[in-house]
Amino acid sequence: MTAASPSPLAVLVLAAGQGTRMRSARAKVLHPVGGRAMIAHVIACARALGSARL
Repeated sequence: MTAASPSPLAVLVLAAGQGTRMRSARAKVLHPVGGRAMIAHVIACARALGSARL
């Protein structure tokens, strides 16, 4: 029996929300966390995992 080669990693980022409960006109994913937008942290993590598709 041979070992199956792993499939390339694909990442789907679900990013939605207006941020109204945060009392902001800015979308939730664009709010800064640690000096970068929240979505930037998610994208950096996906790239660090070696995602073939994002």
